[in-house]
Amino acid sequence: MAGVDDLMMHYPLTIRHFFERTRRLFPKKTLATRVPGVGLVRSTYADFAERTARLAGALETLGIGKGDRVGTFAWNSHRHLEAYFAPPLMGAVLHTVNIRLSAQDIAYIVNHAADRVLIVDASCWPTLEPIRKQLETVEHVIVMKDTPGAQIPPGALDYEELLAGAQPMEAWPTLEETDAAGMCYTSGTTGHPKGAVYTHRAIFLHSLASSMTDVLGIGERDVILHIVPMFHANAWCVPFAGVMNGATQIFGGPNPQPRDIIEIVHNERVTVVGAVPTVWIAIDAILEQEPQWDISSIRCIPIGGSAAPRTLIEKFDKKYGASMLHAWGMTEMTPLGTVCRLKSYLDAGPDDQRYAYRAKQGYPVAGVDLRIVDDEGREQPWDGQSMGEIQVRGPWVIRSYYDTPESGDRFTDDGWFKTGDVAAIDPEGYVIITDRTKDLIKSGGEWISSIDVETMIMGHPKVLEAAVIAVPHPRWVERPLACVVPKPGVTLEPVEILDYLRPKLAKWALPDEVVLIEAVPKTSVGKFDKKVLRERFKGWTPAN
Repeated sequence: MAGVDDLMMHYPLTIRHFFERTRRLFPKKTLATRVPGVGLVRSTYADFAERTARLAGALETLGIGKGDRVGTFAWNSHRHLEAYFAPPLMGAVLHTVNIRLSAQDIAYIVNHAADRVLIVDASCWPTLEPIRKQLETVEHVIVMKDTPGAQIPPGALDYEELLAGAQPMEAWPTLEETDAAGMCYTSGTTGHPKGAVYTHRAIFLHSLASSMTDVLGIGERDVILHIVPMFHANAWCVPFAGVMNGATQIFGGPNPQPRDIIEIVHNERVTVVGAVPTVWIAIDAILEQEPQWDISSIRCIPIGGSAAPRTLIEKFDKKYGASMLHAWGMTEMTPLGTVCRLKSYLDAGPDDQRYAYRAKQGYPVAGVDLRIVDDEGREQPWDGQSMGEIQVRGPWVIRSYYDTPESGDRFTDDGWFKTGDVAAIDPEGYVIITDRTKDLIKSGGEWISSIDVETMIMGHPKVLEAAVIAVPHPRWVERPLACVVPKPGVTLEPVEILDYLRPKLAKWALPDEVVLIEAVPKTSVGKFDKKVLRERFKGWTPAN
């Protein structure tokens, strides 16, 4: 009998398959980008294929070859999608640079990745221009005119002129599925940002997984609105899955605001749009005041970054007809890990049970192994009570950071990645994220989950946002302090929050105090930035 290697074709899992499949099958399907002051500018997958081939030809003329890094510094757009595909198709590596990081971090990331070319939105150039001379490896800057009247800065190349003058690359090089296709850097909460490099195989398998019915279910009939930044964890890899399936894709353009999202969803009958919970809290505030908008076309709102309050999930279901779907993952996971689909027999239960489950982060998607481990390295049971750090492994999970040997301690000897997220897992396999390790509050020997308390507070009808942090305490070591943002136009007293929480929390978990603030600081990807609050309140004097 022939050996196993002789029985199946050698067919590398590369994103070239996605590109060629959609060029042949879905050339008429629509891509669109929101341009401020203009509206949606529409094109097709046929246009995308032609322009992507021209971009690859232009990059080749600039000397880009296999393994070279091509950075992007841009908002979500059809041009950014072209840059998602051209470098990997020609054997180079797409490097999406987070435009919201500090100048110091941006310079470090570009130099550490050794980007040779940067493709930049004109509206983002003012952020990059002051540090241009610090970018030691960048040989060419290509600027995309993303707003009316945008100018090309001196010394930069015009994206459209470059494409117009380029010969399309007609023969893609032969690639292996283990070749690098893309890279993203973590947002660097401690030390320098760290690079995660994604292979073609990782992106291919991740896109197949996200297209499964019990994950995101992305298909040809979907109308996807991209609000999750394409510079953050590959926009959760949804653009790749969208191309693979020939879905209609709409890109939010420069700095989209909640009202922009509502208008596009209403007018274009969007079916899938992901964003962090803070965006949906703002959208809810508008819809409350302007009921003429209809967002009921949305079948799936993937929620990541932080937990959406159960009350918000239920409200979007019952009032707006738009279904939120909790998911969890990390840049290091390409990024998907869990999705909160209800098992059939759980979905048939009473409302209270269903929404209690939907407030969790869900169970692992096919392709991801997941466990929780205590401080002594012991795996914890799935009983819904025992807590531990989440550790993961799978075909789209990194096994090391790019050129960062000092981060080897993030990986176990038996091949698991230490996520730094603390969770419990219930007997059904649903993950309940309790905190990041650095955000847990240790008070008098008891652990308090800041996320649990925040979620409860945001269930109060007068609350817009809430963040809970640890402040030093002379007796209990740490105590929780609740920082609360009231909804516009309401009067809220701190005691109202404490009275609301008392029936829901053990006495030792109740915040010592509630302070009212104007806004919760956000990170570059829209998560609550608790380190800013910790610095602000580091000298806080406890009331008790």
